[in-house]
Amino acid sequence: MFLLRPLTQDDLDQATIVETFFREVEAEGERLFVTGIVLCETCWALRGYGHSRSEIAAALEKLLDTAIFEIQDRELVRRSLVQYWQGPADFADYLIGWQNRQAGCADTVTFDGKLKGALGYTLLGKPSSTSPSESP
Repeated sequence: MFLLRPLTQDDLDQATIVETFFREVEAEGERLFVTGIVLCETCWALRGYGHSRSEIAAALEKLLDTAIFEIQDRELVRRSLVQYWQGPADFADYLIGWQNRQAGCADTVTFDGKLKGALGYTLLGKPSSTSPSESP
């Protein structure tokens, strides 16, 4: 995922290539489309690199404020980011909720206990004690 290289600087050669590409895109007056799922994957990858919640949120803000990126559902991403800064759930959970509301859903139904009491979410039964990667 090329967005990670400049954010993590984990491979300086690739980071330089990506940063050069970004400058070329900007010089040509072009924009790069970034989907919501790419933003979610970026969050998960940054977490895997050991980045804190505040560092991940700051990285998302940086992407949102970078002119060459056309962010899918930019306003929903901004709303999700506000919730991510303030709440305990993952960025993806908040983005899913906002996308569902935009589609006309009253609530997003979940087992995720981190969303208990969050506006727009209905918690079903007992919250799951396993992460999605541990579930069958």
